[in-house]
Amino acid sequence: MGSTNMRGLYANSSEQKKSITRRRLVGEGQHPDKMQGHWVLARVGKRVLRPGGLELTRRMLNALAIGPEDHIVEFAPGLGLTARLVLRKHPFAYWGVEREPAAVENLRRELAGTNAHFVLGHAEDSGLPSAWVNVVYGEAMLSMQSQEQKSRIFAEAVRLLAAGGRYGIHELCLTPDDISDRLRHEIQAAMSKEIHVGVQPLTAAEWVRLFEQNGLNVTWRSETPMHLLEPGRVLRDEGFRGGLRIAFNLATNPMLRQRVCAMRRLFSKYGDHLGAISLIGQREFRPAESPGLL
Repeated sequence: MGSTNMRGLYANSSEQKKSITRRRLVGEGQHPDKMQGHWVLARVGKRVLRPGGLELTRRMLNALAIGPEDHIVEFAPGLGLTARLVLRKHPFAYWGVEREPAAVENLRRELAGTNAHFVLGHAEDSGLPSAWVNVVYGEAMLSMQSQEQKSRIFAEAVRLLAAGGRYGIHELCLTPDDISDRLRHEIQAAMSKEIHVGVQPLTAAEWVRLFEQNGLNVTWRSETPMHLLEPGRVLRDEGFRGGLRIAFNLATNPMLRQRVCAMRRLFSKYGDHLGAISLIGQREFRPAESPGLL
């Protein structure tokens, strides 16, 4: 068999493996009623799954001021959209810690040839060395954790950071700061039931307090409405072609459409009390530590 045919077979095999990994990642074959909300959105073609959209992600990355000398760790990179944005800033090294095996396989395949590395693990126990990175960040994952788990993830971020390092988050936010306990629990229960994963967002003041309790000084903060499924936000995040892809997938799959519409109604119902927030905290210098990387 000629070398051209062999290359063609290899390319086809590689594409087939990539397609299989992708289908497994977004739950192809699973009934939409059983899928977690973020994978429902990924299956209809949604690439930006962050509560504040691509705009708030870009704001956070600009505030983190990532440069070529930085060592980066991302918690739960998922589909890898933010990882790609970070890699365009040419950091010295990037590590993604992801708990989904299919996501790790997909990211390793799609970002092969870059200086990105992906490990299978949990954000609260990454297995990476202590005090060796400048920047840690995570998006749309702390809001799905209990208060105890949030604290463990914050502690892991602090452990990874060298003195002066920055930790950035992009999460759901309850408003106002004095929201009643009754309304808080109502929102948590409704979102957990519809999204099929526990949801425990905090108010802005509570997010700030979590940084301070873990020895991080909040140096930057930005908020925006949680319009994840509003048409204008979808077009800004996904572009015209992406919007058409999502519209087509919703039109041709009634079960997925039902789940997405239910999520949109839920977000609209509590729109006055749901927002998106991004915060950056800096690890303090301590006398026993030297600034910079080990």
